Amino acid sequence: MGKFLASTTLAFVALTVPAFAADEECGSITVAEMNWASAGLAAWVDKIILEEGYGCDVGLVAGDTMPTFASMNEKGEPDMAPELWVNAVKEPLDQAVEEGRIVIASKILSDGGVEGIWVPTWLAEEHDIRTLEDALEHPELFPGAEDGSKGAWFGCPSGWACQAINRNQFVGSGAAEKGFELVDSGSAAALDGSIARAANRNEGWLGYYWAPTAILGQHDMTRLELEADFDRERWDSCMVKPDCAEPEVTEWPVSDVYTAVTREFADKAGVAMDYVESRAWSNDTVNEMLAWMVENQASNEDAAYEFLERHEEIWTRWVPAEVADKVKAAL
Repeated sequence: MGKFLASTTLAFVALTVPAFAADEECGSITVAEMNWASAGLAAWVDKIILEEGYGCDVGLVAGDTMPTFASMNEKGEPDMAPELWVNAVKEPLDQAVEEGRIVIASKILSDGGVEGIWVPTWLAEEHDIRTLEDALEHPELFPGAEDGSKGAWFGCPSGWACQAINRNQFVGSGAAEKGFELVDSGSAAALDGSIARAANRNEGWLGYYWAPTAILGQHDMTRLELEADFDRERWDSCMVKPDCAEPEVTEWPVSDVYTAVTREFADKAGVAMDYVESRAWSNDTVNEMLAWMVENQASNEDAAYEFLERHEEIWTRWVPAEVADKVKAAL
């Protein structure tokens, strides 16, 4: 999931659906349980609320971004993909929406998928570090480089699309001239390990990361502001290219993350669509739940029940009071 390249924009399709009625049947629904934790959690939250609150019969099917979208587009199944990172399927998804096969029901991640350069919050507050430029003035605060006299900038894992982008941000910011070394993380596990080690040692850490993720739920990190806003032309012509000769710092785009449903489902599943169109949560909430899953070695189902019990103030805003009462009674 960290292999995203750039933000995409997609016109939000608004639907007019009937209000919930107690005697309105929901019927059978198939929902993709995607193979990463945040999407699997979302699928189980949907299953529990739709079954217990609306009386739907929800079947979960294994999924991943490309095969799930292709199946929805070509076969009309499953009915719903709760967490679709649309940058991976931007052009065919736009076409499917335009031609009426797919409907964008909601923006499930209210603040989108976020990439950037992060530092520990305690360090940012202690040294008044708000921007990347602030951090680059203090290489001594960020150990971990092979050359012990330099500060460490931990890069995107090897082989990921963001590796070239991160290298270009490093070069464009003049980090090398300011006493920093770009550290090849090697893998996502190694990148996570570097953050955990720094936290255990109460040391500074600076590097690439993204949200929502468990590690940002386990450790309080602050995303640094960059000196330049996102520039699409600069991004496409240089920042995503490994051989960009003269990179300049530009803000990362926010990745759009939506819930997509088939047109047939949108047309027939009134009460289910009422819920799906209302359902959204923040990266902070998802980070927290992903961290709980890791710490407790919990399943998607376990985490869904934990979320419903822990965050009633969030999910009860998605449904009518009578539906919320039914879900609460089932917990």
